[in-house]
Amino acid sequence: MTTIQEIVKILTDAGIEPNEANIEVKLLIEHFCGYGVKDLILGKKLDQEKLEIVKQKAQRRAQTREPIQHIIGFADFMGEKFIVNPSVLIPRDETEILTRKAIEIINENGLKTALDVGTGSGCIACMIAKYTDCQVMGLDISLDALNTALDNASRLNLYNKAIFRKSDIFSNVKPGEKFDIIVSNPPYIPLKEKAELQNEVKYDPELALFAEDEFGVNYYLQITSNAPGILNASGYLLFELGTEQSDKVFSMMKDAGFTDIEIIKDLAGINRVISGRLGAK
Repeated sequence: MTTIQEIVKILTDAGIEPNEANIEVKLLIEHFCGYGVKDLILGKKLDQEKLEIVKQKAQRRAQTREPIQHIIGFADFMGEKFIVNPSVLIPRDETEILTRKAIEIINENGLKTALDVGTGSGCIACMIAKYTDCQVMGLDISLDALNTALDNASRLNLYNKAIFRKSDIFSNVKPGEKFDIIVSNPPYIPLKEKAELQNEVKYDPELALFAEDEFGVNYYLQITSNAPGILNASGYLLFELGTEQSDKVFSMMKDAGFTDIEIIKDLAGINRVISGRLGAK
C-alpha cells in the first residue's frame, strides 16, 4: 500500500529539501486526489488508486526535476492559481513584491492605465487589474505566453481590465498611446550563468530568463530609455531586479529623468524591486 511518507521519501532521496518535499506532495494530493485540509481534519481516507497517481507524478518529478507547477499545471501567486506551462515563467515570491508595490502606487495615486512588459503568464497584469481601478495591457513577444495570459485573465473574469498584445518590448505600442505606470520583470540572467542554474529553472522559457549582455541589464536599458516617451507626465516605472543589478538600473533610471527612486529588498536582503517617478520633484 502506497503511503504519503513513501512519496515524500521519493522526493527527498532525489535531493529535494524535506520541507519542500512535503509541500510538493501536499500540492500533488490536492490536485490529483481532490483532498484538502478539510478532508484531513474529517479523517477522510485517501483513495489508493489516486495516491498511486501521486506516486507516479513524484517519481517523474524526482527523475526529471521538472517543476511541480508544470506537473500540476498551476502556480500559486498572490492567493490565486495561475495556469503555467513551458511557454511562461513560473511566478515566484519575488515577483509578488513587485506586484504589491505597483498596486500600492496605483491606488495611492489614482492611476488608471498600466503596462506590463514581458507579461508571460499574465500574473502581474491580472493582479494589478484585480486590485486596482487600472486597465492593464500586458505585452509579450511570445504568442504561446499571450494565450496563457489570456486564459488566466479569463479565469479571473478580467476580460476588459487585463488585455494583451504581441509586442517586442514597445515595438507594438501605438503612436500616442500613453500609460500612468510601466511594470516589468524582464529577462535578467546573464547567459554566462546558464550552466550554473538549477535543473528546475531550465524548464522556464529561455526568452523569459536570459539577457545577452555580460551583466544582464540590456532589457532594463531598452525599457528605461524608451519609457519617458510612453509614460504620462509624472508616470512611474517599476522593475524586478536580479542580484547585483540595482546600482546599474538606478543609474539608468536617473539618467532617463526618473526621481524618487526607491529600492525594496526581498526576504533574503537582496535589492529586488526598484521604482521611480518620471520628472518628480
